[in-house]
Amino acid sequence: MTKFSNFQSCTQKYIVKNYFYYYLFKFSAALGEEIFYITFLPFTYWNIDHSVSRRMIIVWSYPFELGLVAAFVFSTLVCLSRLYTGMHTLLDVIGGALISAVLLMLLYPAWDTIDHLLLTSPFCPLFSIVVPLVLCYNYPKLDYYSPTRGDTTTILGAAAGATVGFWLNNQYAAPAYTSKSFQPGFPLVTSTMVLVLARFFVGILVVLLTRWVMKSVVLGLLGYRYKFPIRDLEAQRRLEVEVPYKFVTYSTVGFTATVIVPLLHELLGLM
Repeated sequence: MTKFSNFQSCTQKYIVKNYFYYYLFKFSAALGEEIFYITFLPFTYWNIDHSVSRRMIIVWSYPFELGLVAAFVFSTLVCLSRLYTGMHTLLDVIGGALISAVLLMLLYPAWDTIDHLLLTSPFCPLFSIVVPLVLCYNYPKLDYYSPTRGDTTTILGAAAGATVGFWLNNQYAAPAYTSKSFQPGFPLVTSTMVLVLARFFVGILVVLLTRWVMKSVVLGLLGYRYKFPIRDLEAQRRLEVEVPYKFVTYSTVGFTATVIVPLLHELLGLM
């Protein structure tokens, strides 16, 4: 019986019949995961423009038509990948698309005002931390464990840390990224690419190091508080552990990407 159970647990759960769709949707699914956010969003902030990163990367700051097409393609790939991998139903995707469309229509006219308040209001840091944290703790409860609460906490935590970073940079007039003061003896295109890559690799190294350190420290403290081993995955899924662990870790990552890394770039002459 044991051998049969082990055999069943090792059986193949699916068969890939079309490798083009398989790898396309594997790549598309990654666009909605941590590896994408932790590389693409900081890269945009460090190498394009602060406002582009603040305004949802493409939709807000590029020409509206280009942003709309890019957002449509991006969203379509992510939605189809969720259906392909069985992570969501068609109703989930339709509902999410409709909610996003309504929010876009409501917020787009007011975005400049919202952006200004987030950069200048003295209440921004408190609001940016408290509201997402309350939302994470009040995430809808399910009868079974789902990674969605942890994923949501990761995104809201990173956004909270980055928003506080944006506010702090604005208060102290942090210098924007520019290559005007950078005069290496290379052709312009080559020197720009070297600068971009240097910023990215230095920044991503600091961000990944920050994530690793914070994960270890926060999990260690929570493990001591709730009496569980750090590597206990079941304990990490409990509400009182998962939310503070992921929120603190990724809010620190967001803050590091927007404040600490730019200061390091300036110190190294990469601005």
